[in-house]
Amino acid sequence: MTKTIAIIGSGFSSLAASCYLAQQGNKVTIYEKNLTIGGRARQFKKNGFTFDMGPSWYWMPDVFERFFNDFNKKPSDYYELIKLNPAYRVYFGINDFISIYDSLEEIKTTFEEIEKGSGKQLETFINQAKSNYDIAIKDLVYRPGVSPLELITKKTVLKLNQFFNNVSSDIRKKFKNERLIQILEFPVLFLGAKPAKTPSFYNFMNYADFGLGTWHPKTGMFDVIRGIEKLALELGVTIKTNSSIEKIIVENRTASGIIVNGKTIKADIILSGADYQHTETLLEKEHQVYSQKYWESRIFAPSSLLFFIGFNKKIENISHHALFFDVDFNQHAADIYDNPKWPEAPLFYANFPSKTDQTAAPDGMETGFFLIPLAPGIEDNETLREAYFEKIITRFEQLTQQKIRNNIIFKESFCKNDFEADYNAYKGNAYGMANTLLQTAFLRPKLKSKKVRNLYFTGQLTVPGPGVPPALISGKLAAELIQKSLRS
Repeated sequence: MTKTIAIIGSGFSSLAASCYLAQQGNKVTIYEKNLTIGGRARQFKKNGFTFDMGPSWYWMPDVFERFFNDFNKKPSDYYELIKLNPAYRVYFGINDFISIYDSLEEIKTTFEEIEKGSGKQLETFINQAKSNYDIAIKDLVYRPGVSPLELITKKTVLKLNQFFNNVSSDIRKKFKNERLIQILEFPVLFLGAKPAKTPSFYNFMNYADFGLGTWHPKTGMFDVIRGIEKLALELGVTIKTNSSIEKIIVENRTASGIIVNGKTIKADIILSGADYQHTETLLEKEHQVYSQKYWESRIFAPSSLLFFIGFNKKIENISHHALFFDVDFNQHAADIYDNPKWPEAPLFYANFPSKTDQTAAPDGMETGFFLIPLAPGIEDNETLREAYFEKIITRFEQLTQQKIRNNIIFKESFCKNDFEADYNAYKGNAYGMANTLLQTAFLRPKLKSKKVRNLYFTGQLTVPGPGVPPALISGKLAAELIQKSLRS
């Protein structure tokens, strides 16, 4: 029987879920509060420059392939991919960087040149990471987080100790060079927690990095949003932007509709891909599952200070993706997780998509995206933003040995206050809830409300966790739970 399904938000998880639900013959409508779709993966254009506002790393291509294959499609039906080489550079000092190339053999050679014997150690480490990847990404993450028994398989029992050790300690047992250690610890930052707090099993992120490589959709990550939007429309999904959700209507402990821009919209099923904590504020208190105390007790992934910059010249001595680790990695992590405050000396990330995509900037110019990870919930104002821009642009000029400050045509910033305003993000978080041991799988907020029938959730605060590939998977899991309930 066809059901009317209202989906809140238009990020990756919502768009993915809409495709699965429409494929089953349901009448699906997405309601997005902003003027454009994509959630954190929106696109920003100005003066001929194009920016991805959020995700900019295309990892785990097999997850995207699996998603489109569910509809007898493939990614190339909707967008073109370019494999980056180098995938990225990590800067440690003036003209002192390590390039990560697009094959494991080249990366092993790089490691061996820096630390004798590390090439062989890396091969062993990545083989273990691939084993974990095959278990996690091809199986475990496609389970809905309903029961702890989902984690117990013949393969995971053999790796039980990896859930109680941490990524950082494992890496440090195998490698001594601090620069190599930092490169190997970097991928798990996408999971939103310190490497020392991330279970060893999550080293599968290293296989995603070194084994599968870093890709770039031809004109940016928004190509993927556009591709899934096109698929959704082909399947009959309706998408409405500028549609602010004011309330979820509950009758007899059953979700029956939403209030959008003051208008009541009836629906048989409500699925929210908006921030989980915010979504529950759309319910009367008696229908909320998670208290304010609960949210305050969770470990959230960082917020971010972002800068979108148009340069009137080409930037030299830089790659498409660049990490600046020329300051104390552990101190910055402590300033996010242990003693939340603005870091005195921040690590930062720079992305120049126009190095790969000539349409991202006018001829002879460069599109620059800069990101500083920050503790969620801290103070945010223009004075702080400008002070931190000065910190990173000064270091960028020093480390890459060039002057670029006077070549800035325009600069826009986006930080904690904007994450709250545009995405209703709890404490202005950028990546959701961290994947620590006690916030993994069945220990995360549930996809299905325990108190309200026909109310479901998807996205980075629920199963399986933060990141674009997990968001696609989350949409699939939520849709499967809905389909299961409709069949019963």
